[in-house]
Amino acid sequence: MKKRSVSGMRYKWMRTSIIIVSALLLLVLMLFAVFCTSYYYNTVRSGLESKAKTAAGFFENYVTSSYNEYYISVIRYAETFEDGDSLELQFIGTDGRVFKSTNSITSGGKPETSDITRALETGTLQPYIGKSKSGERIISVSAPILHSNGQVLGLMRYITSTKLIDRQILYSVMFATLIAAFVILIVVILNIVFVRSFIEPVNEITRMSKRISAGSYGIQIEKSYDDEIGEMVSSINEMSIKIAQSEKMQTEFISSVSHELRTPLTAITGWSETLLYDEQMDAEARRGITIILREARRLTKMVEELLEFTRMEDGRFTLNIEQIDIMAELEDSIFTYSELLKQEELEMSYEPCDDEIPLIPGDPARLRQVFLNIFDNASKYARDGKRIDVSIKADSDYVIIKTRDYGDGIPEDELERVKMKFYKGANAKNRGSGIGLAVCDEIIRYHGGKLILDNAEGGGLVVTVMLPISSSVNA
Repeated sequence: MKKRSVSGMRYKWMRTSIIIVSALLLLVLMLFAVFCTSYYYNTVRSGLESKAKTAAGFFENYVTSSYNEYYISVIRYAETFEDGDSLELQFIGTDGRVFKSTNSITSGGKPETSDITRALETGTLQPYIGKSKSGERIISVSAPILHSNGQVLGLMRYITSTKLIDRQILYSVMFATLIAAFVILIVVILNIVFVRSFIEPVNEITRMSKRISAGSYGIQIEKSYDDEIGEMVSSINEMSIKIAQSEKMQTEFISSVSHELRTPLTAITGWSETLLYDEQMDAEARRGITIILREARRLTKMVEELLEFTRMEDGRFTLNIEQIDIMAELEDSIFTYSELLKQEELEMSYEPCDDEIPLIPGDPARLRQVFLNIFDNASKYARDGKRIDVSIKADSDYVIIKTRDYGDGIPEDELERVKMKFYKGANAKNRGSGIGLAVCDEIIRYHGGKLILDNAEGGGLVVTVMLPISSSVNA
């Protein structure tokens, strides 16, 4: 889950930064496209307006003494027009019809664009950007040619297609898009480098933190950074050392107290058993001695569990491995414990495996300890259900032993913590050290197996012991 979270953080960072940069670049591209369009179109229109104004002024000053001279000058000017490869020049009469053009196709036609109408009406130069009668996009400028008396003789109209302009705009936008793509690529590369420099140490810290939380107290994370990550590493290392020291002190204290308690408990148990042989003891005294003996035995068992766990913590725990018949060991444990269950009016149901289970490597005494501890734990929580089910089966890799009680089960949020030492749950009502399942889990782990706790459908707890058939024992 942690790895997925780190990967998710990497994905979120990359996604957010790329989206932000892409959105900004898209906005810049849109503004650039608008600017290019406005710039190119305005530049061409201004050029046409300047050209039309100059040419119209020429006609007004030099060739408007008579209408005949005007028409002759129009024809001569159109025939000698030098920019015919990029521009079309039209001379339009007051009726809006083209009477002379550098393009013979449009001669005699009536363009009917707004610049012609406005120029004839107002007697001023008028531009037009839009579609021609043929549907082609054009830029045109109509300049009125005025007689000396102020009368409009006609219009001089310059026209150019926007194909070349649009192509130039497209090239400019495409070039800007390539630059934007390059910028995004640079951003992605820089983000990968930055995220890797951030995520890799986080991954390492996460991995080591998981080891610390799993019980490897005292281990240190290599400090390779002098920034905030380095400070976090220092804090985690200091925490690991302090936890290790605390755990060591706790283990030594438990071991010392447990050893000190064994001697008086042994004496109490022995003298209690001796006193019970006195036939002259009255019933009330016998009952009191019996209670003392039962509690002394319970405390003795608790002390043994604590000593067992401190040996595991100190690395002094060993297994006597041999090839064992695990079904026989389980059945012996069931037989041993079923007599105690009968006294508590609990029924134990056993479902053996129909197929033959091969011999597996294991410590028979330790495994019987596990089975008896699991049965004892089940009996504490199965009193309402009055029943405990035990089954054994095998697959290609594991022997699987399941024990189910019919009690209230364990809250889902406590399942993972029940195997922790001294944990008894928020609503635990039964007395005990809270270390039995922790010891069982360690023994099974030393055998290379798994101890799994889960709530059963319909109520109750299922404890699953999985022991490997092949040798994988940490002896």
